[in-house]
Amino acid sequence: MPLSEQEQRLLDEMERHLMGNDADVVSAGDSTRTLSYRNIVIGSLLVLAGLGGLLAGLSTQLIVISVVGFVVMLVGVVFAVTPARREAPAPDTAPRAAKPRQSSFMDRMNDRWDRRQQGR
Repeated sequence: MPLSEQEQRLLDEMERHLMGNDADVVSAGDSTRTLSYRNIVIGSLLVLAGLGGLLAGLSTQLIVISVVGFVVMLVGVVFAVTPARREAPAPDTAPRAAKPRQSSFMDRMNDRWDRRQQGR
């Protein structure tokens, strides 16, 4: 069932508002930061080492060892969830042939919606 003119105008206005005000949400796929498996593994090992230190401190009743173990656990968690910055590709001096741009997820969804509305 097609949208009424008022609904279509409202939808268009909402899309413009989203694109204008929430550009960071719309372009989230262009982010240069991503979680690194290496950071997750190292962080997990730090958490386990900190947990061992915490338990060792509790069993020997040395508060200092427990506190250090807790701090190591905390550092491990922060390290594991901190996104790693991807390296920017080196600038290429030789000109390349222009590649056709792959469409984004939203472009494909919009195309599917348009085809559905046109009855194809």
